Amino acid sequence: MRAARAALAPLLAVASLTACATDTTLRRGDTARIAGRTYVITGASSGFGRGAAVRAGRLGANVVLAARRTELLEEVAGEVRAAGGRALVVSTDVSDAAAVERLAEAATARFGRIDVWVNNAGVGAVGPFERIPVADQARIIDVNLKGVVYGAHAAMRRFVAQGHGTLVNVGSVESVVPLPYQVTYTATKYGVLGLARALNEEMRLKGLGKRIRVSTVMPFAADTPFWTHTANYSGRRPQMILLDAADKVAEAIVWASVHPREELPVGWKAQGAVSAHNLFPDLTEKIAADVYHDAQMRDAPPAADTTGNLYRPVEAGRGVDGGVRARMKADKEREKGRR
Repeated sequence: MRAARAALAPLLAVASLTACATDTTLRRGDTARIAGRTYVITGASSGFGRGAAVRAGRLGANVVLAARRTELLEEVAGEVRAAGGRALVVSTDVSDAAAVERLAEAATARFGRIDVWVNNAGVGAVGPFERIPVADQARIIDVNLKGVVYGAHAAMRRFVAQGHGTLVNVGSVESVVPLPYQVTYTATKYGVLGLARALNEEMRLKGLGKRIRVSTVMPFAADTPFWTHTANYSGRRPQMILLDAADKVAEAIVWASVHPREELPVGWKAQGAVSAHNLFPDLTEKIAADVYHDAQMRDAPPAADTTGNLYRPVEAGRGVDGGVRARMKADKEREKGRR
């Protein structure tokens, strides 16, 4: 197992040389392309969504904030306004198609149109597949895949009618490289990527391929409140090694809204994982699985089972950053102290 961990970084590094990672830093010229545009962002109360909302607001966007934690959305809205943008809060559970349609109607009523729709809301469950209740598996599909379909449907109808628009779906490296102990989550992220690819072909066939774009942003594992929010049946605290900063992914989401790429792995680790899978699919999947097994099922401290935020929001995990890297560092220091 430790050999797999040692092999991961070199494999990613070698693979990333075949395709340089895209620089997703927002530049001064992006401001004019974002100012005054209307962004709908789901899952905006924390993590990538909160970070992307504030960045878009800082560049003068109208930002429609959607999530279940309404009180926290009001806090994010204040941050967006303080940064220079305009904000609208719409409490939304994306697994409810009618609620997603009301979100689109509210955005249009307030700002006149929707220019960018970001499908970011997501949930997960960690643990052996057979230990995770089937109801929890179904809930992950309801939010991560059906919620993206509902958001895409609401957005694309409006984009086709107005003749332009950008849909940004937040997928994952797991849209390409599957992981054990997150089986249904992986399946939904595969679905998100397939949805985007098919939609881009439809827009091309309609003659709208240059004016309506669908981009799938694919982060590597990142330090967000996901690890606090996820349902957990692993017997150990959810975690992963080599976590990226959440801020980097939040910026990439906004960057993709003005520089849409059909598939956008974020950073060298994500690009390396995708490239490695293109070159050595079986080897990449084996190493990724072994590394995650070590991190989650062997090295993580014990933890009780929980449904996390699958069925109702939780109070913890309110920021962009999840604090996982700091927690793991502290755990390692305590372990050293016991020796």
